[in-house]
Amino acid sequence: MNTTSPELKDALREIINIGVGKAAGMLNGLLNNHITLDVPRVDIIPFRDIDRELGVVRSTSVSAVRLRFRGPITGVSSLVFPPDSAAKLVDVLVGEESFSDDLDAIKIGTLSEVGNIILNAVMAAFGNILETRLTYSIPSYVEGSVSSVLHMDLEEDAPVLSATTRFIVESDRIEGEIILLFEIGSFDILKRAINAAMEPVLKL
Repeated sequence: MNTTSPELKDALREIINIGVGKAAGMLNGLLNNHITLDVPRVDIIPFRDIDRELGVVRSTSVSAVRLRFRGPITGVSSLVFPPDSAAKLVDVLVGEESFSDDLDAIKIGTLSEVGNIILNAVMAAFGNILETRLTYSIPSYVEGSVSSVLHMDLEEDAPVLSATTRFIVESDRIEGEIILLFEIGSFDILKRAINAAMEPVLKL
C-alpha cells in the first residue's frame, strides 16, 4: 500500500471507527446523553498543507485536546474543534446554554474529558494493530490557530492523518477532527503493521 492508497485509507478509517465506537460507549456510560460517533472521512496530507486542507477546523482559532503517545510509534494525537462546535458540544453535554468563547473551567474540563476518552480509545485501537500497548501523556487543552495548536517539529512532507469525527447528540450534529502527527519513521511502522494485518484479506 502506498501513502495515499484507498486500501490504506479504508484500513485507517476502520481502525479509527473501532476506537471512536468504544469511546462512544464509554461516554454514554458517563453522560446523560446518547452520543453516536462516526468517522465519515480520513485523509493523509503533508504537514506543510495542514492549514489549507483541514476542512472542519478551517478557522482562525480552534479548541484542541492534545495527547502525546509513545511506543513503536511516537507522536501527538489531537481532537480539534472550531469554536462554535466546541461551545455547542459543551452545551449539549452539560445542559448549559450560551457559553462564551472565552476559556471556561466547565468548557475546558468537558472537552478535555471527551478528548481524553476518544483519543485514548483511538490510540488503543492502533496499539492493537501494532500488538503492543502505547503509553500516553496527560491530555492538555489548548486554543489558537491550527498551526499553533498542532505545532510540532516535523519535515514539511511528513504525513499527517486527519479523520473527520461526527458527534450526534440528541438532534445535534457536531463535527471535529482527529489529527495524528507522527515523528520520523512512525507512520511507516504503522503502515507496515496495517499491511501485515490486512495482507491475508487484500492478498497483497
